[in-house]
Amino acid sequence: MNLRIKGIVGAILSLGLLLAGCSSPAIDANTSVDKLNIVATTTMLADLSTVIGGDRVSVDGLMGPGIDPHLYQASAGDVSLMQKADVVVYNGLHLEGKMGEIFENLSGQQTIVCIESALDQSKLLAWEDSGSIYDPHIWFDVSLWKVAAQTVADGFSKADPDGKADYEANLDAYLKELDEADAYIHNRAAELPKTQRVLVTAHDAFQYFGKAYGFEVRGLQGISTDSEAGTADVSDLANFIVQRQIKAIFVESSIPSKTIEALQAAVKAKGFDVSIGGELYSDSLGDKESGADTYILTVKANINTIVDALK
Repeated sequence: MNLRIKGIVGAILSLGLLLAGCSSPAIDANTSVDKLNIVATTTMLADLSTVIGGDRVSVDGLMGPGIDPHLYQASAGDVSLMQKADVVVYNGLHLEGKMGEIFENLSGQQTIVCIESALDQSKLLAWEDSGSIYDPHIWFDVSLWKVAAQTVADGFSKADPDGKADYEANLDAYLKELDEADAYIHNRAAELPKTQRVLVTAHDAFQYFGKAYGFEVRGLQGISTDSEAGTADVSDLANFIVQRQIKAIFVESSIPSKTIEALQAAVKAKGFDVSIGGELYSDSLGDKESGADTYILTVKANINTIVDALK
């Protein structure tokens, strides 16, 4: 090969290397799958959707940590987000009390996952013995949250049949974690004598918890924070605390602490001191800084706070 040909070959090789260096890397077919677009109302449901969906989903939660779903009013942006979603996940049972009409008016292009629709009505607790309006705080009984997990997995599989095996695998792993959390709560509750298992909180969110884990529960406000505690409610609950010699009462992360502080003052006026035992997560998970930013971390944090304060 003469020098001229060698030069031409070298130029071609150099140009090839340059073009190769500028080209995009090969895309693995497994990484190019479009993610399922999920919108979940509460922090609990956003966490559950993330766990069940794994890498196949992108999750937007409407409500952040500390937000009260009973009072939450959806913005125009929230409505637009739900209209564009592949799947909308909500609790039902009037938890998202001001959003019912929005759910009814979604276009029908989305897969709607309503946890309420999958629950055995015989396992639900009636609100003030009404018989027809049920307590929405079902996540405080881990066995009911397992039903919610199955419901979300089924909804995702309907919207994305190709991902069914992944959703079911994620569900199976999570159900084991939930069983472990349930056992943890039972074991911690057993550290308290039954006479000391009395939980007094800002609003009546913990009845499912009480039934599942053997606590008598009293809330200053009703099931929904839309209701307000009156002077008579505070006085009656203060009398109950004095009579039962309850050591601690609890504030909630999504409700202002002033109502519980008023209850504490009313108890003190009756000649008994009750401490504020700490903050419980009721209608919202904690944030990342709290160390309780997942459902499992939250339920464990709650039982630790309750038992440690009532001991």
